[in-house]
Amino acid sequence: METFSSLRRLAPALIMAFVAGCSGADPGPAASGPTPPSLPTLLIERERSPRERVWDGVVEAVNQATLSAQTAGRVVELPFDVDDYVPAGAVVVRFTDTEQQAAVRRARAQVEAAQAQAAEAEAEFERVRGIFERGLVARSQFDQATARRDAARAQLAAAQAQLREAEQQLEYTVVRAPYSGIVTRRHVEIGESVRPGQPLISGLSLGRLRVQVSVPQSEVFAIREHRKARVLLPDARAIDAESVTVFPYADPETHAFRVRVELPEEETGLHPGMTVKVAFTVGEGERILVPESALVRRSEMQGVFVRRGDRIALRQLRLGHRFGDRYEVLAGLAEGEEIVLDPIAAAAWLRNRGRS
Repeated sequence: METFSSLRRLAPALIMAFVAGCSGADPGPAASGPTPPSLPTLLIERERSPRERVWDGVVEAVNQATLSAQTAGRVVELPFDVDDYVPAGAVVVRFTDTEQQAAVRRARAQVEAAQAQAAEAEAEFERVRGIFERGLVARSQFDQATARRDAARAQLAAAQAQLREAEQQLEYTVVRAPYSGIVTRRHVEIGESVRPGQPLISGLSLGRLRVQVSVPQSEVFAIREHRKARVLLPDARAIDAESVTVFPYADPETHAFRVRVELPEEETGLHPGMTVKVAFTVGEGERILVPESALVRRSEMQGVFVRRGDRIALRQLRLGHRFGDRYEVLAGLAEGEEIVLDPIAAAAWLRNRGRS
C-alpha cells in the first residue's frame, strides 16, 4: 500500500518527465545535478538472440477420445456429466449384464463338460497305448484312441476360448476412463439401449496440450531447420515448446504447412479451442532488451528513465516480444545509452530535485 501511495504522489512528476522525454527535449534544471550513486543503471548493448516470426495457432488436447460400446445392453449408470472431472480408471458407463452373466455361466459349464470328456479320452488313450505296446490290440484301435484324445483336447480348448470371450463381454458392460480428463459430451442417457459401436461419452485430458499452426511455405524450411518455438500466453508469459513437428505436405488450397507444437505438462491456463500466438525461431539477429522491472507504464505508454551524464529523462519506447523477464525494444533506445533500473527511485529523485 505504501508503494502504491508513493506512485500516486509521483504521478505528476512522472507525467511531466514522460512528456519531456517523448518530445526529445532535455530535462529542465530540475533534472540536473549529479546522479546519486544509489541509482543502479544498465548500459544498453545489442545482444544476439533468436529471430522469430509469429503466427496464430489453435490449442488442442493430445488425449481426446470418444468411448463406444463393445457389447449390447441398457445403460444403468452414467455418473459423470459434461464438464465433470473424471479420474483415470473411473467407471463412466455401466450396462445391464444379465445376458453376459448367463453367457459366462453357460461357457463355464461347457468347459467343465469338455474337461470331463478330455479326461476320459486321455485315460482311454493311456489304457489302449499300454495294451498296444504289448501287441495285444491292432494299430487301428490305438489310432482311434489317439483321435478321440485329440478331439477332446480341441473341444476343451474351444470351450475355454468361449469362456474367455464371454468374460470379456461381461467386462465390456463396465466402461472405464482410459485417462483422467474432462467430459465434453454424453451421447447416451440412463435407460437407453445401446449396441456395439455406438458412441457413449467423449472427453479430453487437459494434462497434455498442443498447438496447431498453419505457416506459409516460404517460412517452413527455416522452421524445420531450427524446430524451436515459444507459445505466447495472454498474461505475457511465454512457454518453450517441447517439440515442433512440421507436416511433410501443404494444403493444396492455401499452400500452407501445418505445424504441431507440443506443450510441456504444466499449468498454462489454456483450453482446447483457444487461439494463441506462437513465435517460431527462423534465424538469429541482434536486438536490444530491457528488464521488465525498469519499465514505466502509464496507460498505453511505456518507457524507461535514461541517464545522460548528470541528467535523467523519461524516454518513451516501442516494445516487441517478451523474452523471460525482459522485453525487446523496437524503437526509443540506442546502443551505448544508459537506463536507470529503479524507476520509482528515479522518479522520486526527479521530484526532489524539482523542489530544490
